[in-house]
Amino acid sequence: MASGSFKPGRLVNGLRGKTVPRERTALAIWFWEIDRVLLSLIAVLIAIGLVAVAAASPVAAIDRSTSQVAVNPLIYFYRQLMWVGIGLPVMLVISMLPRTQARRLAVVLTAVFLVMMLLVPVLGNSINGAKRWIDLPGIRFQPSEFLKPAFVVTLAWLLSLRGKDASLPVIPISGMLTAFVALLLMRQPDFGQTVIFCAVWSALLLLSGVSMKAIGALVGAAMGLFVLTYMFYENGRNRINDFLGLGVATDTGPDQADLAHKTITNGGFTGVGPGGGQAKFHLPEAHTDYIFSVIGEEFGLLACIGIAIVYLAIIVRVLLRLLDEEDSFIILAAAGLTTELGLQAIINMGVNAHIFPSKGMTLPFISYGGSSMIALCIGVGLLLAFTRRNPFMDRSPYVVKWSGR
Repeated sequence: MASGSFKPGRLVNGLRGKTVPRERTALAIWFWEIDRVLLSLIAVLIAIGLVAVAAASPVAAIDRSTSQVAVNPLIYFYRQLMWVGIGLPVMLVISMLPRTQARRLAVVLTAVFLVMMLLVPVLGNSINGAKRWIDLPGIRFQPSEFLKPAFVVTLAWLLSLRGKDASLPVIPISGMLTAFVALLLMRQPDFGQTVIFCAVWSALLLLSGVSMKAIGALVGAAMGLFVLTYMFYENGRNRINDFLGLGVATDTGPDQADLAHKTITNGGFTGVGPGGGQAKFHLPEAHTDYIFSVIGEEFGLLACIGIAIVYLAIIVRVLLRLLDEEDSFIILAAAGLTTELGLQAIINMGVNAHIFPSKGMTLPFISYGGSSMIALCIGVGLLLAFTRRNPFMDRSPYVVKWSGR
């Protein structure tokens, strides 16, 4: 049972009019402890994603058709339904775990998918010039997607140990782990995921209470790494040059960022209507990296603003949930998972709006993808497990007394 769980019984004092449930099943306890507002916001994103994938599915079906046989224009929508059907039960089961078991699960998953990352060059196939997926009989998955939420929780656990023993070298250990993952990602290459892992580690360092001197050194190191990346990392340099208009001129037409910007603005404020978009048929990866542009064309910029508000609401909800939390691990883990989710959303929306260079980043819970959907469900399941609490516990100065039954 999670920290703060309650034992059903009669409340003697402190409820201020609340009724105590008498059900003693694990499911009933989970229902009363789970953050139903956060769960509802995630459900809204998943529903929006299904509509968006249905709108973008015809583009992907045409682009990826390798025969003259007519393809089902909604094939990617049906596949996304399948991934949601797998991911939601995984999310709910993980959310029922006690905090200690959820943390242990994350550490185990970190070890497993670090090994998988090492196997990508051996078992993976190159797709669009990048080798990020492992291909096994009947299944293809992206280990870095599954590693993200587990790695965030593992970093939070390591950094929280500073509160128990300040002499433990958890900062250099966490830094070396993050650098190791970054090197594996840059070999694939996957510049966007590298940014996410490094940014989350930096955010957790700030939250863990490092000195201003260390923060200054971190900022300086980040600027130095950016310069080195531009000088010696071809994939990152090409993306930055394309974004700044410094790439080599070609006759191949507009680049992906220009196409995405034209698509997202084509629908105006209210959109051209579901299925009415035409600019989307010129987009590469319309159902994944550039699905936000498809939403802008068919449902309007107002819909895009609404989606951004939902992401913001998730971030604010978690932060409010942590205001009276005293466990440093829970604060770091929940804040880290929320940072990962929010940063990924910001990067994807920024790329579609031509604010950031292209990074191949999906929009959480909205873009098509089995690895992305299931990994995100694991992350949110961990987040829900860490933010569970007894809603009947009076957190004011009043004392709550429970019966012994």
